[in-house]
Amino acid sequence: MESRRLGRSGLDISAIAYGNWLTHGGQVEEDAAHACVRAALDAGITTFDTADVYAGTRAESVLGRALAGQRREGLEVFTKVYWPTGPGHNDRGLSRKHITESCHASLRRLQTDYVDLYQAHRYDSTVPLEETMTAFADLVRAGKVLYVGVSEWNAEEIAAGAALARDLGVQLISNQPQYSMLWRVIEDEVVPTSEKEGLSQIVWSPLAQGVLTGKYLPGQQPPADSRGGHAEAGGSMRRFLRDDVLTRVQDLKPIAGDLGLSMAQLAIAWVLQNPNVAAAIIGATRPEQVQDNAAAAGVTLDADILARIDEVLGDIVERDPAKTSRG
Repeated sequence: MESRRLGRSGLDISAIAYGNWLTHGGQVEEDAAHACVRAALDAGITTFDTADVYAGTRAESVLGRALAGQRREGLEVFTKVYWPTGPGHNDRGLSRKHITESCHASLRRLQTDYVDLYQAHRYDSTVPLEETMTAFADLVRAGKVLYVGVSEWNAEEIAAGAALARDLGVQLISNQPQYSMLWRVIEDEVVPTSEKEGLSQIVWSPLAQGVLTGKYLPGQQPPADSRGGHAEAGGSMRRFLRDDVLTRVQDLKPIAGDLGLSMAQLAIAWVLQNPNVAAAIIGATRPEQVQDNAAAAGVTLDADILARIDEVLGDIVERDPAKTSRG
């Protein structure tokens, strides 16, 4: 497994990270979740990403149990804070109160004394940025958080957050955006700003939530046992389940075949060609998916392959920086 440096920090992470959005505590049973984590560890994956809100906090608990007994120093455990985790008016957002309380709750569920990276899951325009960054800095100084990151912040927000972090004597080292062959909204603004400010990208949905595996066919309903066919999980991927998109994705199969790669491996290798990407987060419901995805680490796609991919996908690629997620 290839490792990469995260931002301008001293932290190395695995180029493939294992994430449990939509799976642990929800789409798959606990035994299957544990089997996928074991497969990730066997593949050399050391970086595990979750969030307090996933599966109503259950995902963190499942991951904590799955990693129990592993050498903590050999892992990089990431989680996030922002979305509601309870009924109270302070059970959400990036206030000092919610950040502090949510961090303590995450540590309990993950069965660890600290997290390697604590991420602001979205930008909170209702709270002064100074309050948010000071709360993160205090957790770093308390030893409960080693590094600080963000998720789906735009370029202006990243620049402001990085400047405040420096003033507070801590490092803002990462952004976690959606990024894939089909969704490239970070390329024009977020990536250049991140490079300037010393952040790397830890990208989610490199497979466009499974669409880039090629298993979804134009003119056909999603397979019943797939994410697209799952009532809750499928809702977030509808933008990709259009016939014009699915037709172009099928046209990528000869490229993958010429390289001896699966479609998933081609898609994951593609995001890892971006030098500002430190890791691609994969999710899985079966160990075999983990094994297949992990094999994309270290694959190099030369310039003519990247050009062929761009030619096939054409104008279905989303590039508008204004579409950096708020949802």
